Amino acid sequence: MIDRELKRSLGQMMHGVQVVGATHEGVSRAYCSHWVSQVSFEEPIVMASVSPKHDTYPLLAESGRFSVSIMAGDQVAAAQYFSYPGRKFRYIAPEFLDEVNGLPRVIDCIAWLECDVIDRIHKFDHELFFAKVVHVEPGRLKHPPLLYSSRLGWRIAGDKAREPGTSVRDGLLERLEAAGESPET
Repeated sequence: MIDRELKRSLGQMMHGVQVVGATHEGVSRAYCSHWVSQVSFEEPIVMASVSPKHDTYPLLAESGRFSVSIMAGDQVAAAQYFSYPGRKFRYIAPEFLDEVNGLPRVIDCIAWLECDVIDRIHKFDHELFFAKVVHVEPGRLKHPPLLYSSRLGWRIAGDKAREPGTSVRDGLLERLEAAGESPET
């Protein structure tokens, strides 16, 4: 069991929200995640952390492929629906999904990724699926993404953290120059 203060601290982490889907032998399932990450600059590789207890897991494991729908800030209803095991709701909300290349896609998402699994690592209570993005369907790329934190709940990204025209990098370069140094290359 995780220490209470550690759990509260980890709960401050804010993550983008995605819906991960898989299809195998005619059955499709999807779940809400905030544990999908890009893991490479050189190749389009993503990692999805999946619980073997989830009903999407066996479909993903058997098919070797999955989809990622990147959720927009105005899609909290769909994201929240997929944050519960679908079986609890008897899969009654098909209006949130359509299909692209045989995989589930959340309708009107920011972007949709089709991913082919290239490696799997079982760690603790989840399995990490590393996959190459083989197809992308850009959607509403200019819309702010949906975010989630277990402490703060659902949020919409939007406000810029820096004032326009302010560059931390440029300020650091100016300080180097004033000290008679040059940046390492």
